[in-house]
Amino acid sequence: MTFLLDEIALATARLAEAGVPSPRTDAEEIAAFVHGVRRSELHTVKDADFDALFWEGIARREAREPLQHITGHAYFRYLELAVGPGVFVPRPETEVMAGWAIETLRAMDVTAPLVVDLGTGSGAIALSIAQEVALAEVHAVEVDPGAYSWAKRNISEHGQGRVHLHPEDLAEALPELNGTVDLVISNPPYIPPGAVPRDPEVREYDPTRALYGSGDDGLGEVRAVERTARRLLRPGGWVAVEHADEQGRAVYLTFPEDNGWRDVRLRQDLTRRDRFVTARLGQD
Repeated sequence: MTFLLDEIALATARLAEAGVPSPRTDAEEIAAFVHGVRRSELHTVKDADFDALFWEGIARREAREPLQHITGHAYFRYLELAVGPGVFVPRPETEVMAGWAIETLRAMDVTAPLVVDLGTGSGAIALSIAQEVALAEVHAVEVDPGAYSWAKRNISEHGQGRVHLHPEDLAEALPELNGTVDLVISNPPYIPPGAVPRDPEVREYDPTRALYGSGDDGLGEVRAVERTARRLLRPGGWVAVEHADEQGRAVYLTFPEDNGWRDVRLRQDLTRRDRFVTARLGQD
């Protein structure tokens, strides 16, 4: 065993004691980042090349700073995105909603589908759709200046010229596209005011504007997404919106038949928790 692998074992114990959910993985990710290798190549790092910055990264993670802030990147589906302070770190559960959108777009009888991502954050959803749906044109909306700068950086690197970023509020975005969009998708803020996220990585590091929704129930932005989607979508177009697991019924009821919505469904993430609602705008 090399010196680095010994240090990773010690770091894993420290992170576990600090309550980090995936201590071994995080220790290896930090080691790989610091030494400029893949996790599968950690055993190739020579003892003489060990970099003490590894322990600086471990100390930051031990204090529950997000791994993604330490390494400067987050993985989302097939993308490696730049992230850091000022932008919401994309979560695995959101990949499920993005996957649903990608499959739905592929099944459409549309050559070049038009998509809007409301509140794009890092650009994760918008960029995944552009990468995985041939000829899709995606408009990403982000009003927060901090998140906008991260989205701009990621779109510049991964957007393939088919993701267009707009510094607009999701409630009023893109009136020029009214009635023409094939799919609207959003992971808006939805935590109720006064609620305290359990994980310190979320509570202390994710921007509050990306977490806390307006209204007593935190669903003010979800209702805004419903109104904006109803305005933007063509007849037969689809919307998907993420929510907390305990908000499923309330978000489901946000898309009533009286507003023209059809095929409203509450969908689950990989842990079988209610995670997002989808609906189709009626054609009648």
